Formats: sequence, C-alpha cells, structure tokens
Amino acid sequence: MIDETRKGLGRGLSALLGDNPVSSHYNSNQQSNSVPIEKVYPGKYQPRRRFGEEELDSLVDSIKSKGILQPILVRSNPLNPDSYEIVAGERRWRAAQRAQLHEIPIIIRDLSDEESLEIGLIENLQRENLSPIEEAKAYRRLMDEFASTQEMLANVVGKSRSSIANSLRLLTLPEFVQDLVDAGELQAGHARALVGNNEAEKLAKKILDKGLSVRQAELLTKDPSQGTKRIQKKKPKDPDTLALENDLSLMLGLKVSITFNGDGAKGGLISFRYSSLDQLDDILQRLNK
Repeated sequence: MIDETRKGLGRGLSALLGDNPVSSHYNSNQQSNSVPIEKVYPGKYQPRRRFGEEELDSLVDSIKSKGILQPILVRSNPLNPDSYEIVAGERRWRAAQRAQLHEIPIIIRDLSDEESLEIGLIENLQRENLSPIEEAKAYRRLMDEFASTQEMLANVVGKSRSSIANSLRLLTLPEFVQDLVDAGELQAGHARALVGNNEAEKLAKKILDKGLSVRQAELLTKDPSQGTKRIQKKKPKDPDTLALENDLSLMLGLKVSITFNGDGAKGGLISFRYSSLDQLDDILQRLNK
C-alpha cells in the first residue's frame, strides 16, 4: 500500500535525497560514498529506455568540467553486496562512463523493488525525460507487479487520476503507433485521438504525411472520409471582396467581413464587430439614414 509518507515523492527530487522530512520513509541505512564506476550497473526498474545523444554529450562536457554534482541513488545488490543497482541517475552514470571517470559518488538506500520503480518514475517525470509510452508502461508495471491502483499512482506522482487513465490508454494502441509516439514522431495528443480506432495505423501514417495538428487529427478520426476536406485551409479572398470590405469598414467605422456562398450568386453573409452598445447605436442610426 502507498501510505501518506510516500505521497511526498511527488514534491521534488530533494525529497529523494533526504533533504526533506517527507522522505524519512526512505532514509534507513543511508550512506554516501565514492565507488569504482564498474561496481555500479543500470537498474531493472529504470522506466527510461531512450537516452538522447545530444543530451548525453552535453552532460559529458559538464562532468568533465565540474564532475558529478548530484550523487547517483543506488541500492545494494543482495546477491553481490560489493555492487550497486542504480535507482535514479542512470543518465549521469552513462555520461560518467563517456567522461572516463574511474569513481562516482553514490547514495545507498535500502529500497524495495516497488520503491525503486516509483523513484525512477518520479525522477524522470519531474525532469520530463520520459516519452508518453515509457511513462504509461511504468504505470502499468506498478499496477501489474505491485497491485497499485490508479488512485495510488495519482497520489505518488502528483497527478490526477484521469491523467493516469489517459496515459494508460495509450498502451491499447497498436505497437506501430506506440513506436511512433515513443520516438517522438507522433505527439501524445495525436495518439489519444487514435485510441479505439480500428484504422489507427493507417490514420497515424496520414497524420504524419500531412503534418496535421492534434485538432485536425481529431477531426480526421471522427470522419476519415471527410477529414481532409474539413481541415483544408480557407482560400484567400479575392481583391474585389477585400475592396468591398474596406469600403464598408470606412463607411461604418467598424471591421466588416464578407463571405460568399460559392461564387456569390446564391448570396452570402456580411458581418461586423462592435465593442460597445453606444457603437452599435451609432451604426444603427447611420443605417437608418
């Protein structure tokens, strides 16, 4: 069960490193050391699977210049007490390897599997490092392996229950669409519009090919046969119509818009905007004259 103390996880990374009283649940057997980098290895509950090369290169330069400013959070390996599993900070560990550091600073915590997954998830969420699919898979893993509910997860990560539910819905999409979201080619908003659609893969390709916005994607999924027509941009008005709008605007002292039905033979619409009742009264008097 996720108790009141563990709700503090959503309040900041300082809580994870023992700088806040709400993190006392995790402070047992805390140690801070520098250890050989080869004794530290990635954790099995790391929710992040993609590490951008530019991001890593930038961190490598920083580490070469200033070292690792924030220790890596680890837990001891029960099968090999002389090695440590990363709970939070794998990106720093990867960059430290590239920077050819021989030792790295660590903080050792006595953490369960569930706590390790929760902390890894929260660290990445707060730094916006996870793709929408990685985030959803972390939620699903907490629910499947540790019997967490959506309400429990909402308390832990500081999000609404509906936000957790919407995230999990992405996992119902075909693998092809999930891969597009995971790679950043398709936004989460686009993907949510495709949930439950039998032609999700086909529509995802169309969204990418046409460069549609999220709103346009929503229209397309509601009516695929008409979607491309409904999202077409309006044609610019011809010079004659613009001239008429300008003449009427000068005459009335208001912004005027003219819209024709087809070629104009079947009529159209003239509209104007007013900012006050006095202005409306003035225009009515002019029309009466």
